[in-house]
Amino acid sequence: MSLVEKRLAELGYVLPANPKPLANYVTTNKSGNLLYTSGSGCFVNGKPFYQGRVGDDLTVEQGYDAAKLTVLNLFSMIKGEIGDLDRIRKVVKLLGFVNSSPDFFDQPAVMDGASDFLHDVLSEKGRHARSAIGTSVLPMNLPVEIELIVEIETDEEE
Repeated sequence: MSLVEKRLAELGYVLPANPKPLANYVTTNKSGNLLYTSGSGCFVNGKPFYQGRVGDDLTVEQGYDAAKLTVLNLFSMIKGEIGDLDRIRKVVKLLGFVNSSPDFFDQPAVMDGASDFLHDVLSEKGRHARSAIGTSVLPMNLPVEIELIVEIETDEEE
């Protein structure tokens, strides 16, 4: 078990199964030492744990938790590509979309769930640049969708 997975276990989390793409795309795409993830959501056992708009159907706290669960799914996608989460050098960028009511303006507080979780799990390697964007709808009525760009140790470095 990797150090990252041990840290997840200390925090009370277990990696879910690597999610499959929902259409004609790949869940991760590696270029050199950068790994790009497709967008993911807050799935538990393959089903959305939360659904709805933050500000209407869900609170900021529920959105924060949804963002945290989304990162857990992203870790599974990353592990599926690189095999060992300890190969993560750092999280470079997080792009987060929040399914928001028209009068909701606290998208950064929702995305703090993802940012805080990345830092809790990866420490300084989890610090990243970030954008938090409000949108009127997301697939499957998910409250958040997140993409990551991660710098990894390449096969040549092993």
